Amino acid sequence: MAKEELIEFDGVVTEALPDGNFRVTLDNEHEVLAYIGGKMRKRRIKTLAGDRVTVEMSGYDLSKGRITFRHKTEGAPPPPGKRQSSYKSRGRR
Repeated sequence: MAKEELIEFDGVVTEALPDGNFRVTLDNEHEVLAYIGGKMRKRRIKTLAGDRVTVEMSGYDLSKGRITFRHKTEGAPPPPGKRQSSYKSRGRR
């Protein structure tokens, strides 16, 4: 197994822990401790209990992982600040 070989699993966040970690239950019923990956942290993607996520894990320790993607939920409202206005812009003021 090479150093860069990572295993990806899908799961659901069951608990947000106070130290920035999350308890994730994978689709195969295993429970792992995961943290938010760097790109998600940089782009400030919020993760809450009940969110569907993709977890990346090393082949050496299957009890810990890194959350690399939060799946969009059906019918979710748009994020704040991303709504389109109902009036046209007047240009420069």
